[in-house]
Amino acid sequence: MEEHIQIKRYEELHTANEFESLIESQNVPAVLCGCIKNWRAFSLWNPRNGGLDYLQERVGSSVVEAMVSSSAPVFYGDLGSHQRVPLPFSMFLDLCKKRLHMKTEQQHQHLDDDHSAASQTDRTQHDYLSLEDVPEQIYLAQVPIMNCERQEKAQLGILREDIQLPPILGAKELSSINLWMNNAQSRSSTHYDPLHNLLCIISGRKQVVLWPPSASPSLYPMPIYGEAPNHSLVALENPDYSIYPRAECVMEFGQQVVLEAGDALFIPEGWFHQVDSDDLTIAINLWWKSNTMSCMLEHMDAYYLRRILRRLIDKEVGQQLLKLGMGVTRMCAHKLPNNGQASHADESCSQMPKGMDLKEKRLKEGNTLLELKPAAVQVLHELVSVVHSSLTASQDQQSLPTSINNNENIGDEKCEKIMSADFKDDPAAEILWDVEPQILQNVFLAMASNFPRTLEALVLHVLSPVGIEVLTLKFDEMDEQVLEEDRSKFYETFYGAFDDQTAAMNSILKGKELFTQQAFKNVLDKFVGVNLESSKPGFR
Repeated sequence: MEEHIQIKRYEELHTANEFESLIESQNVPAVLCGCIKNWRAFSLWNPRNGGLDYLQERVGSSVVEAMVSSSAPVFYGDLGSHQRVPLPFSMFLDLCKKRLHMKTEQQHQHLDDDHSAASQTDRTQHDYLSLEDVPEQIYLAQVPIMNCERQEKAQLGILREDIQLPPILGAKELSSINLWMNNAQSRSSTHYDPLHNLLCIISGRKQVVLWPPSASPSLYPMPIYGEAPNHSLVALENPDYSIYPRAECVMEFGQQVVLEAGDALFIPEGWFHQVDSDDLTIAINLWWKSNTMSCMLEHMDAYYLRRILRRLIDKEVGQQLLKLGMGVTRMCAHKLPNNGQASHADESCSQMPKGMDLKEKRLKEGNTLLELKPAAVQVLHELVSVVHSSLTASQDQQSLPTSINNNENIGDEKCEKIMSADFKDDPAAEILWDVEPQILQNVFLAMASNFPRTLEALVLHVLSPVGIEVLTLKFDEMDEQVLEEDRSKFYETFYGAFDDQTAAMNSILKGKELFTQQAFKNVLDKFVGVNLESSKPGFR
């Protein structure tokens, strides 16, 4: 986990300015130890000190919505996995009292040395059965104490006076305050909130595992168009890696914190979290809009969406190239002709400062076969062989390779295949990747002068979308190492080898678009939960 998103604990934090500058602005969770111990709720709601009687007296007549689920102790947030049923708050408190009483009796019984072992076993079994009679499938989740948008929904509004806003929140406008209460151990499914969250433990204990928003691909968020888009599809207590293979590494990105009574946890918007609660835990959470969301103007939404998608797509393209075995550092990493040993010319290449070789030579060599260095001859031979093999195989099947520019479906299939495979599906791309830019430039100049139809076939028919992406990356590297005059001369010679220069340029552009299109599909799947391949016809 990157150091800048490591969760920290703060023993003392006094002012709103400290909270905003040290914590909120970083958008990283933080544990605030003992920051709510001065709340009236902290002393008055304690179940082991008459707190349940106090709550029953104050709001026992209220009817709350309880989450009821057969999957307990795990409570999943999507509507298909639970029901919301009306329940008198006093009835839920009675269930809590009964469970607390039974557990207390069990503890006393184990400490009682005056009874025989047999009698003790009988009583333990009897009390255990009584304890099991108390339903565990009920969880009071997000019961409103304050809701700025729907005040009439604040079922427990009278409890608001027992909650004092921490000074660190200053004059923030809260969206809501909610009660979370369970009578038995429970777990909430992994999800994120669209608001900043301060989770405050009144009594009991919670264990929270958190993941940054960048871990979304490993957590498979539900489709953004669904009713629970902020929840993960992966059941982390029993993950099926055959369906969710990226989830195998999800725990590597998680950070675990333990919250005791009196502690609070700041959970920034977008951070996934899974919460485990001990028996009879009472918590309050406060939600408010982040500064980022508060400052976003509605008429700018479409623009920001396109900017964010483009940023994710560019990152995905880079990640896919790395997954295909493409290294980052390439110092003369071309295929060597002399049994894998570098020549003196190759060694001098690695010693030469970037840009000096081509700028000094001004493209004086490389146009004729005799001027090529052995390494370039080897690359030229391999590229020509790959092109001829591809054309021969196609002729044997009585069909020629189809240009990316002329057939989008073929290109799309190639793109999807290679984005999930490796270079064995595109040997030409593998050759291009392993060649140092100067060598490759001389090879292309020689091909343009001596084998123009082979160069044309390579670009129009042989290279897949990933090969086209590699080709343009090599072009970028070449551009960084030559003067503007030589750059123009190179492209004039390169494209001059084609009968139709426009077709060549369009084929390269189309290949890059197909590669990026697949990256876009991956982004939608990983971060938005939308799989275009499995969507219904017409969804696009």
